[in-house]
Amino acid sequence: MRWAEKQKVPDTRDREVPAGFVEAVEAIYDAAPTPERWPAALQAIADLFGDVGGHLIYQREDGAYGTICSPGLEAAGRDYDAAEWWRHDVRFSRSLECGAIARSDTISDRDIATPEEMKSLPFYAQFLRSHGLGWFGAVGISPDPRVGVALAVQRAADRGPWSDAELETLGRLGRHVENALRLGIRLINAEASQHALADALTRLGVGVFLLSSDGRVLFANPAGQELAGDGLLVSGGRLTAHAEGPRETLRARIAEAALGEGLLLDAPRPVIVQGRRRDGFLAVHVIPVRATEGGIVEALLADVAAIAVVTSSQADAPADPALVRDLLGLTLAEARLTALVGVGLAPREAGERLGITEETARTTLKRVFQKTGVTRQSELSALLARMAVR
Repeated sequence: MRWAEKQKVPDTRDREVPAGFVEAVEAIYDAAPTPERWPAALQAIADLFGDVGGHLIYQREDGAYGTICSPGLEAAGRDYDAAEWWRHDVRFSRSLECGAIARSDTISDRDIATPEEMKSLPFYAQFLRSHGLGWFGAVGISPDPRVGVALAVQRAADRGPWSDAELETLGRLGRHVENALRLGIRLINAEASQHALADALTRLGVGVFLLSSDGRVLFANPAGQELAGDGLLVSGGRLTAHAEGPRETLRARIAEAALGEGLLLDAPRPVIVQGRRRDGFLAVHVIPVRATEGGIVEALLADVAAIAVVTSSQADAPADPALVRDLLGLTLAEARLTALVGVGLAPREAGERLGITEETARTTLKRVFQKTGVTRQSELSALLARMAVR
């Protein structure tokens, strides 16, 4: 059964499922092991909203960045680069500060510019208008602590601004994109298109297990083989965990992925497994897979129902912002700042790393203190340690 055929299945939180939501989620996970499918996935997301197209912007720790856009935005993308419109992109230049003070992970032009600026600034009045483009909606996601990603959807100039309901739906989709990119962004960085999938997976520094519908391990890369035994294990050919709680949760997540039942969850969450050989923990992210016809990639994935991507915490490194967000109930911007402050950086230093001012960093940190009930940085670090995110 194709996932799209399960469109009428109710959301686990009894929320209405917008028409096309499952098709978009299906396209997102279709792209996880196959980076060249991301343009089609981004177009499926834009189609859900009746918009022109979508794009991903990702930036690494060294400052290098890349973009992927859907077919509907290819012409605008070429003009953006060739005419150096990126020099005038107020959305990009203001988004970090605006995102840091936003009350949610989603933003739109109303957070970036005033109505007067949208009529007069060259980026709006010349670049966007020349391509028949208007409002955008965006969500920040964190598939890797060392890579920041934004998912944005662009609508036509004759359509109105994004509603709160639309931004909420975009935020839900963003969590699925984040989950899929746990594998996908690493394959993109590894230039997977130049290698067979098995070879590309072997090169990755995170654990990857290809699983059948009953949890049998069909393939494990070297990093995964090394992690097996540290909280995780392969028993009877199946991926499982030593502790009973994570064991049952992992079994359920794999089953959900195989049956498509977990596709409508608002926020796909990892399974946290306490390490046995060292301090720290493992985070297991389960990515659904469906078989498609033809090609070497599809042949390798023919019997695969799910891919488990396993990352390990490092005591001397900042916590994974996505985990901090989920465990403490923060926005992603708040979680990114918390992760850096949690390892001893002052607000000014943390702000510099994140590209925001010291004032914004301090304002954001005050909001984190209010949400978590702490009053100083040392208490915040202790809280992260107690919650096993460091």
